[in-house]
Amino acid sequence: MNYTLNQLQIFVKVAQTKSITKASEELNLTQPAVSIQIKNFQSQFELPLIEIVGKKVYLTDFGKEIAESAEEIIEQVYAINYRMRAFQGQLFGRLKVSVVSTGKYVLPYFLTDFLKANQGVELSMDVTNRGKVIESLKQNEVDFSLVSLPIEGNQYEYMDLITNELYLVGNSELLDQNPEFNQNQLPTNLPIIFREAGSGTRTTMETFLANQEIRVLKKIELMSNEAVKQAVIAGLGYSIMPIIGIKNELQNGSLRIIPQKGLPITTQWTLVWLKGKKHSPVADAFLRYVKEHKDQISQKYFK
Repeated sequence: MNYTLNQLQIFVKVAQTKSITKASEELNLTQPAVSIQIKNFQSQFELPLIEIVGKKVYLTDFGKEIAESAEEIIEQVYAINYRMRAFQGQLFGRLKVSVVSTGKYVLPYFLTDFLKANQGVELSMDVTNRGKVIESLKQNEVDFSLVSLPIEGNQYEYMDLITNELYLVGNSELLDQNPEFNQNQLPTNLPIIFREAGSGTRTTMETFLANQEIRVLKKIELMSNEAVKQAVIAGLGYSIMPIIGIKNELQNGSLRIIPQKGLPITTQWTLVWLKGKKHSPVADAFLRYVKEHKDQISQKYFK
């Protein structure tokens, strides 16, 4: 056997994501590079590790055992490196966070200087929908999550970071063609574009429409904030969106805020973790860093 640590890490990521494409994205590698490493790793075993049906990867029974062993080896390597760094007085380990999709415009600003100051810290950040973020918290799979709406239950602790404001926005050219559009009506000739069910933005939109007794005649549902933004820019409809994800589009004029009674909707971007969780040294250091610097970061990047 002559497999490398890199091959083990790639195989584990493929096993976790069940996809060559997703694994390559999370590892910041090309798909051919991942495929080659998986092929080289497989060549060292007489039994197959994976089966590919369509575009989906399935682990064989043997592959599952190898994936478990590979995870244990990787954790042992991290433990060795941690002991070395700790002996040298350096912070070392992995910070694991899950973030709702729009949160990718927020959390990096709270991470950058912390990671620069602690070169031994690795970041694992899962950008996904609200349902999966909550599930990762419940299963204790992450150190922290970032959400814009509180999570039901009293088993969580929170730290507010910045205000989240949502506005009704539309394509500038279409709005110029409909001068009669104002805050007392919504355009009935265009659909309103929603995020998928379970999204925090979707929940906020539905609550607003219900409170304002606004009836939606046409609806489009998309799976990401970026997809919603591009659809609005293309003129497919309009939507209620967090301003933090559309600042550039507002500045270059491709999108425009539409004045509407009851808007903006204001929530909080909040760091959340399990109550009573025993943080790792890395997670504890990050929490202390955010507490100390959150106001400064907010003023610098989000004023």
